[in-house]
Amino acid sequence: MDYIQNNKAAWEEAFEHRKPGWGENNHERLLGEHLPFFCADVARELEAVDWSGRAVAQFCCNNGRELLSLLRLGAASGTGFDIAENILAQAAETAKKAGVGNCRFVACNILDIPETFHSSFDFVFFTIGAITWFRDLGPLFQKAADCLKPGGRFLLHDFHPFMNMLPMPGEPAFDPERPDRVAYSYFRREPWLENEGMGYLSERYASKTFTSFSHTMADIVGAVSAAGMRVEKLREFDYDVGLTDAYDGRGLPLSFLLTAEKDRAK
Repeated sequence: MDYIQNNKAAWEEAFEHRKPGWGENNHERLLGEHLPFFCADVARELEAVDWSGRAVAQFCCNNGRELLSLLRLGAASGTGFDIAENILAQAAETAKKAGVGNCRFVACNILDIPETFHSSFDFVFFTIGAITWFRDLGPLFQKAADCLKPGGRFLLHDFHPFMNMLPMPGEPAFDPERPDRVAYSYFRREPWLENEGMGYLSERYASKTFTSFSHTMADIVGAVSAAGMRVEKLREFDYDVGLTDAYDGRGLPLSFLLTAEKDRAK
């Protein structure tokens, strides 16, 4: 079994060990808040787009909360792709409770999204923590480009690669007196292996193996460009989204937002 299928099993197991109530009230936030689940910088980027008539897709959509939030800006349709079938079942239930009917969720390996979806979307996006689950970004971003219409837009919001150098609170290398001390190589190529569940979603337990990978900024920008997408914007921020606030505001690059456009001739 390859690492992607192992990750599928690990994610589905983590959902079965989810924290009480995890994700069950997302529909309430969708109904009561404007663009919940997006940080302010990403929300402003999305608000600047005219969504009328647009078909959008989220790759690695998890329980669908961000895709469903974006759809409330007026996009014509949304499709969420993810490998974990039971997490997608929650996404579909959330959409039903929030009254969002113009969306669908497809369970599959992102790299194997069927060709029937190629040239189908005006906008494809990834959010925090998605690309780390892929060893090679080339095929991943090529699939995103294949699914975009000519001139379609691409958005990636994620942890900055610099964060892969920083130890997290609780790790032996973390020093609260020197929280800016790096512990790992920026150019790490060996995978990260975890067997204690998925922290934000589940309780801690002896889990199946999660396998993830580090990517440099050169890896990311290079793979986007090689897929036939022109980088329009790359912004970097000194705040983390989802791991720890221990490094926020210290002048370190902790998250980033990249947008690109697919070649209009393809």
